[in-house]
Amino acid sequence: MFQFISDIDIQVLLFIQQHVRTPFLTPAVTLVTSLGNAGMIWILVSLLLLVPRKTRKAGCMSLLALVFSLLANNLLLKNLVHRMRPYDYTAALLPLVPKPVDFSFPSGHTGSSFASAFALYHGLPRRAGVLFFILAALIGLSRLYVGVHYPTDVLAGTVTGILSGWASVQVFRRMGRDGYIPSY
Repeated sequence: MFQFISDIDIQVLLFIQQHVRTPFLTPAVTLVTSLGNAGMIWILVSLLLLVPRKTRKAGCMSLLALVFSLLANNLLLKNLVHRMRPYDYTAALLPLVPKPVDFSFPSGHTGSSFASAFALYHGLPRRAGVLFFILAALIGLSRLYVGVHYPTDVLAGTVTGILSGWASVQVFRRMGRDGYIPSY
């Protein structure tokens, strides 16, 4: 069963490489994927949101969601699953960015993106939250385009990211009910 899924994953990546990659798209997609490096865009947005009192709670929720995602994806799941990168699985796949040195499953870029986007969706006006979800989806899809993750890595990163964001929102709701933090 797992081999069947891996075979489909590889076929999807090879299709993207052969039929979707273009000289026009590649610079834009590599820029989008770099926004997710080490979660820096999400850390920066979260830190900026800490400045105005009105958005401070959203910034804190996002930072906590990023910590949860880091623990779940990069420290726990990647080291439990040990899934090799797709370009190591088949030499026909050529990555467009420097080869990551950690394991493939799940996508940390996608996990941190959806964790932060989920928290920001719940802490900011809906329009802003939707824009952050769109950016998260673009970062996740970019990992396929540049050839460093399998589709199932990105799917798993989406799920763990949303769960990490949900957990962060729950922590802050609980703290608010128990009177630990003021509502803004």
